[in-house]
Amino acid sequence: MSLVITGATGHLGRLVIEGLLTAGVPAGEIAAVVRDKDRAADLAERGVELRAADYNAPETLRGAFAAGDRVLLVSSSEVGRRVAQHGAVVDAAREAGVALLAYTSILGGPDADFDLAAEHKVTERLIVESGLPYTFLRNGWYHENYTEHLAPVLEHGTVIASAGEGRVASAARADYAAAAVAVLTGEGHEGKAYELSGDVAWSMAEYAAEVAAQSGKGISYTDVPAERHLAVLTGAGVPEPMAAILVDVDAAVGRGRLAGTTGDLARLIGRPTTPLADAVSAGLRG
Repeated sequence: MSLVITGATGHLGRLVIEGLLTAGVPAGEIAAVVRDKDRAADLAERGVELRAADYNAPETLRGAFAAGDRVLLVSSSEVGRRVAQHGAVVDAAREAGVALLAYTSILGGPDADFDLAAEHKVTERLIVESGLPYTFLRNGWYHENYTEHLAPVLEHGTVIASAGEGRVASAARADYAAAAVAVLTGEGHEGKAYELSGDVAWSMAEYAAEVAAQSGKGISYTDVPAERHLAVLTGAGVPEPMAAILVDVDAAVGRGRLAGTTGDLARLIGRPTTPLADAVSAGLRG
């Protein structure tokens, strides 16, 4: 039996593997599913097993899992192609007879009413219909979605969004990785859906104030109509389909869809979630 992480060279996948190693899981019991083994050479040097597979090539996934494995399906980053990609993983996991399929879904699950949630909702249904033991890790927003993109905020002196006074209960990417580690190494998580979010929900104005306080610069929050927000994002080089998704997420924030503070994340990881201020500090350090 192995603990298998898909998307293992991505930000979240790597953090999960680091978390497993830190938790004392022997490297030989961890398998990293990667498209390019060269990108994971450092993991192999530490004793982690590499399994080459591609979400877009279902035939390669047949060797990615084995009976009794506990698998973390890290959702694909290719919005618009996720259903087919995730479905291929689910099929391969079912054929292999894995012991658990944990999936990084989205906060709200079937009740999420914004565009980015659509493929996650279909994937959850596919997993349930597969008959596999499963756990849904319904991740909320990451601090890093904001704090890794501070350069334009500092340059222009403003946070531009279309979220109104809506609040976001975000958490650090490492917090969500720690939750995955807890599920993969723990017991009693089968059939559970965890609504994962930060302990504190904040507004865009509060975020701008935090950046201002830490940077020493005058930073404000500029709330703009959705159409203007879309134009700003596309003007900055964001492809229009992704820009439209981001604007739609801001509308969801305005409706309170990402503000829930369930406490599930803190309970799973056994500590408070990382404060937004810590992520701002890291973002300013670059």
